[in-house]
Amino acid sequence: MTAPPPIFHKVVIITSKQTKKESEKNRTRDHYITFRVTEQERDKIDQRMAQSGMKNRRAYLLKMALDGQITRIELESVYKMVRLLSNATNNINQIARRANTTGSIYAADIDEIHKRYEEIWAQAKEILRDLADL
Repeated sequence: MTAPPPIFHKVVIITSKQTKKESEKNRTRDHYITFRVTEQERDKIDQRMAQSGMKNRRAYLLKMALDGQITRIELESVYKMVRLLSNATNNINQIARRANTTGSIYAADIDEIHKRYEEIWAQAKEILRDLADL
């Protein structure tokens, strides 16, 4: 019994025997759009591209041409929310272990849970306000 043939993905490499036109037949984006800009216009495009966080000029210009806008979302508030959730779950686990060991829950533990809950909701509201401003 022979092993099944390996699975290969199609890769196009231009060799000395294959012309560029033959390799372009395999491209999905096979139309070119070119235009000239002044140095100031190029600098402004590069500045806006940097503000968007994109590194590839072709990708930036294509996105702008097709959609007309690029929305950059800062994730710092989301990271803060994740940290708050992590802290809260750690506190809840500690309280659960203490409750299982002692058989009771202290008022201070309940107050701690409420405090973490309020911090999480405050951060969630901030994230929602930021998203609404987009």
